[in-house]
Amino acid sequence: MKFEHIGLIGYGEVGKIFSAGLKDKPGVVAVRVWDSKLAHDTTRAAEQAHALQAGVSAQGSARALCEASDLIISAVTASNTLAVAREAAPLMRQGAVFLDLNSASPGTKKECAARVEAAGGHYVEAGVMTSVPPYGVRVPMLLGGARAAELAALLNGWGLDTRAVSVELGVASAIKMCRSVMIKGLEALVIESYATARAYGVEDHVLPTLQETFPGIDWARQGAYFFSRVVQHGQRRAEEMRESANTVREAGFEAIMAAAIADKQQWVADQAAAGVFKDLPSSARWQDYADRLLAARQR
Repeated sequence: MKFEHIGLIGYGEVGKIFSAGLKDKPGVVAVRVWDSKLAHDTTRAAEQAHALQAGVSAQGSARALCEASDLIISAVTASNTLAVAREAAPLMRQGAVFLDLNSASPGTKKECAARVEAAGGHYVEAGVMTSVPPYGVRVPMLLGGARAAELAALLNGWGLDTRAVSVELGVASAIKMCRSVMIKGLEALVIESYATARAYGVEDHVLPTLQETFPGIDWARQGAYFFSRVVQHGQRRAEEMRESANTVREAGFEAIMAAAIADKQQWVADQAAAGVFKDLPSSARWQDYADRLLAARQR
């Protein structure tokens, strides 16, 4: 297995990191990118300029990217996972590999695989196990599928951090989704607890009790981080949690908690879109975020 032409579908935060990080790997001739923003007059120029500066080739369509790539990496929002696989599958080269980085349920990943493999491609699912920005392309990833071990060996040779966990599709995604219920759930709980404590003026009583019970966590610092990440990426997190809820349902359980987490993440995303957190600095404390929510509530 070797790849000379890599295509990234989705040129958002993850797509930008991976395309820049892969373009100079041994044997790689070109990295191409496609995103729906490249199809719109209001966003095309900025995305093309970014790609040019990054040394990757912005494509005019998904077809152009797929026809030129022997490795296609899908890095879109969770809600677009299946739509991208449906569009890309019939356009891919025979024998090309489709690496799906998206946070989707095992059932969704299996449906994507069916589309890709029916068209003559090879599908590998990935569970991205933590936030990408601190790690770049070395973010820990679990791979699944018939070609997972072979792909993991190649990617690890490029300095990535991947591990094949199963030839069976859905296993890597199940690990990722179950983890997401915990991580995104903690974010939602902290935001709801801290903002409510701030409203009642009891945060100086609540946080010390958390510190006493879980002394290994800096609850003030962790709170600020959770607020900042959800404010920045709440929409993406909400979509991921809807897929986590699907994962729970696919297991035969009612997705009570996962659905509630999705709603909370979406609520914060909606507040951010409305400008509630506008101009808050990267160094903002959790109290600063909570105060903006309190002010918005009063309005």
